[in-house]
Amino acid sequence: MSVPVPVPLPPSALPDHLRRDPAWRGRLAACVLALAIVWPMLVLSEFKPWILWDWQSLTATGRFLSDFLVPAHDAEFLLLLLRETWQTVAIATAGLALALVVAVPATVVITDRLSISALGTGRTRLPARLLRQGVRSILILLRSVPELVWALLFVRIIGFGPTAGVLAIALTYCGMLGKVYAEILESSDRHGTDVLLTNGSSRLAALLYGALPESASELMSYTVYRWECAIRGSVVMGFVGAGGLGQRMDESMKMLAGAEVSSMLLVFVALVALADLFSKILRRRLG
Repeated sequence: MSVPVPVPLPPSALPDHLRRDPAWRGRLAACVLALAIVWPMLVLSEFKPWILWDWQSLTATGRFLSDFLVPAHDAEFLLLLLRETWQTVAIATAGLALALVVAVPATVVITDRLSISALGTGRTRLPARLLRQGVRSILILLRSVPELVWALLFVRIIGFGPTAGVLAIALTYCGMLGKVYAEILESSDRHGTDVLLTNGSSRLAALLYGALPESASELMSYTVYRWECAIRGSVVMGFVGAGGLGQRMDESMKMLAGAEVSSMLLVFVALVALADLFSKILRRRLG
């Protein structure tokens, strides 16, 4: 005996109370609320997309895009591009190196699992807690200010050039590295560190032989990632006069030299890809 299969009725055959969306009031209220929030924001931000369709804007955009499709490749420009790229990598590397000089000692200070006074009792002494909180506050202050703001400040103080970019990366990244390094060390197995500290080892020895071997791969991966971010940041800071590839890109964009901008963007993508490849190789070696 076959079971009859129910055939769904067309919407026109349903009663009015079934054809109506039961949640239409909520959806309509959500749309009105979203419009009431977004519209004042668009007005305050002076969002005017119709400017893009102005004839002068369309002409300039078309000329820029036509040049952009064929990257600049003459020998003189490529030599200049190579020099600016090398300076960008140098700014990022030097800034990260200076950040590590501050971040590594700060990590040793603020990592709770390396506290000798907490052995047995589980609580650190008051002077140690005050010192640890003071260092944490300094790291919070440093990483709360974006590197672009530091770069603007240093450009005003010491003038245009890569020095401003190096100092800006160093200040912001030492706060980031110190915080994340401490969190990575805290999340690892603390048995080896506790054994070393209990047997009279120093904090530095407990770090090097207890916590670091287990966390080396993650620490290295994060450091390389921050180096990649520093390369991107150095390009952005170049737009405010901090040297490197960004400063040259800013000049080319002001002249609407689309071919030069295209070449510099390709080099920038290649730099990030190489940094990612370098990170994978390091993780494979350390893993």
